[in-house]
Amino acid sequence: MKNIARFRHFVAEFTRLTEKSGDDEKTMLDAGSKLLGELIKHDDWLPDECAQPHPQYYQQYLLHCDPLERFSVVSFVWGPGQKTPVHDHTVWGMVGMMRGAESCRRFERSAAGKPMITGETARLLPGEIDRVSPTVGDIHEVANAHDDRVSISIHVYGANIGAVRRHVFDPATGIDKPFVSGYSSPQLPNVWDRSAEVRATITPAS
Repeated sequence: MKNIARFRHFVAEFTRLTEKSGDDEKTMLDAGSKLLGELIKHDDWLPDECAQPHPQYYQQYLLHCDPLERFSVVSFVWGPGQKTPVHDHTVWGMVGMMRGAESCRRFERSAAGKPMITGETARLLPGEIDRVSPTVGDIHEVANAHDDRVSISIHVYGANIGAVRRHVFDPATGIDKPFVSGYSSPQLPNVWDRSAEVRATITPAS
């Protein structure tokens, strides 16, 4: 049985952080990375339905969205060899590796019509966290670092990321076009049903 309580605790702590420091990106990234690091340290809580790969496309499952859309949490599930286009986020975000590994290559825009500047390629391993935002670097291409197994990362963004207008880029020309990612499933996992544990506290009438 999945340890859903671990994820509920993360959501509660991240909500408290957002209420206190939601307008301070640096604090959200610094303190938020610590919370995310504690979550991905344990691979016992992610619902199975949010860990399913697709044979052709990477999957982005919504795990939680703050009611005021101040942050969202998603699981990215990568089939063997799958990757994203070059894209941006327009909001702050954190990527926490939980299973497998990712390869992330950064890009920067150059003069109009010119090839984009290719930055370093980093490998993200379980327990490690990467950060994105227009402030710290926002354009990258991400791929499953394995061609023979599934990889899963947990992402937290400073918005309802599936509804954010973002951009994909042609790295050869720097030309961008808008896109809205949406989510891979119309359902949220039910992590809020605590009825069983509450029932367990009820003492039968004698």
